[in-house]
Amino acid sequence: MATKPSEAAITSDEMQVAELNSEYLGVSLFQLMEAVGANVSREIATRTATKPNPRIHIISGPGKNGGDGFAVARHLASQGLKVRVTLVGRPNDVKDEAAKQQLNTIIQMNDSIQFESLSDSSQLRPVEADIILDAILGYGVQGDLRQPLLGAVRIINRSRGYKIALDLPSGLDSDTGEPHGEAVKADLTISLHKIKQGLVKGKEFAGETISLSIGIPPEAEIYTGPGDFKTLWKPRPANAHKGDYGRLLIIGGSENFTGAPAFSALAATKCGTDLVYVASPAKTSEIIASYSPDLITVKLPGEHLNLKVLPELEKWMTSSDAIVLGPGIGLHEETVDVVKKLITQTGELNKPLVLDADALKIFGRSRRRLNSPAVLTPHAGEFAQVLQRKISPEISLRQEATTQLAKETGATVVLKGNVDIIADPTRLKLNKTGNPYMTVGGTGDVLTGIIGALLAQHIEPFRAAAAGAFLNGLAGDMLMKERGPTVTPLALVDFIPQAIKYCIDGPPYPKIRN
Repeated sequence: MATKPSEAAITSDEMQVAELNSEYLGVSLFQLMEAVGANVSREIATRTATKPNPRIHIISGPGKNGGDGFAVARHLASQGLKVRVTLVGRPNDVKDEAAKQQLNTIIQMNDSIQFESLSDSSQLRPVEADIILDAILGYGVQGDLRQPLLGAVRIINRSRGYKIALDLPSGLDSDTGEPHGEAVKADLTISLHKIKQGLVKGKEFAGETISLSIGIPPEAEIYTGPGDFKTLWKPRPANAHKGDYGRLLIIGGSENFTGAPAFSALAATKCGTDLVYVASPAKTSEIIASYSPDLITVKLPGEHLNLKVLPELEKWMTSSDAIVLGPGIGLHEETVDVVKKLITQTGELNKPLVLDADALKIFGRSRRRLNSPAVLTPHAGEFAQVLQRKISPEISLRQEATTQLAKETGATVVLKGNVDIIADPTRLKLNKTGNPYMTVGGTGDVLTGIIGALLAQHIEPFRAAAAGAFLNGLAGDMLMKERGPTVTPLALVDFIPQAIKYCIDGPPYPKIRN
């Protein structure tokens, strides 16, 4: 059933996350494609019900949008309608497995579907039909259109018939609503799952706009999944240089706590951050350096953070892309004053900040709106101290409280628990990865390091926090599956690359938890 265009619009990244997380939940891309075929064909059949023997021409590209077009063609044919399909390209150009399966089926439907494959734009001619379905390109277009797809867009615009764009007009940017050089001008756009953000801005190309459900589970958007990380990950070019993928400064540690900042730093190194620095009191710094030769330490004077360290820290803060403040930092009276000044200074430098552990407790004493992009990572006890009231075990009330703190501080808040709650002032997600054995000390420091690493790679706080929560819990689940019912922070760190690979390799996703 069609929905009204007043439904909240979705970005291309959000749509990709929803599709990938849907596959993680067990709904394959082929199943989604089947739902597209059934629902869009039903919409087209309804709109042509009064026409005897309507002429329907589907022009498909070689990607997933083209696969959707092939599925629509088959479903229309199954309803007794005559359909013509033009593939812009060669059958061998169709690489997506689901789209290839749809194509192989319709090629064999010689009686009910007239199929042609045109790889050269000079072979394309304007068509005349009752319905012309544009299934050339979907929401992932980058750069100006090239031949033969550019020629196909031009042919559709020159053709005579009622033009329907599948998901969005080919060539239109899914987010900005601007054409990539040129775009189809549709009479109707049937947007899949939700209205794409670009359709709101590109009305002159979209025409009438509706959305159709394609069977994506609501949980694919409510809960984190592999898509939350995969959509952030970018392969490194051959000409990448040291520092291109971020510099992270971790400020923490004290005479009594050496492990926490080390765990955060080791986790960050596993997430691809080029340079990770740990700034700690001198003796603490020596112990931290002994954990691993991978760690770069900055030795600060004194046994705990004191006002004398501020000039030295300012240099490192200025050259860093993101800052983690708090792991193992302690609550010494001088340290409290330094933490408050560092929070202010981070805001003045407009550096992304992760506040964790004791720094969170200090922040809670004089809670205020933060002036830089920030993530707060409290467990329930720390959350109660920051919010200065008890927190309910009821999940809906915890969500409300997390959103409240996010609005008050302007930060993204990760309330850690059996189900993690990630909220910024306008968005909320839940995370179910992880297990009870991750309640041991240090696993939260690992999460802090992962989020800090993503911030240092210029990922915005909410998405960094959601991806970090999923990845941290997934690493813990993989550790449990392989080594049995025990978790230590160092072992957890070792499983981060395996969790990253799981997300990047994509579907089919092997099952991790029973």
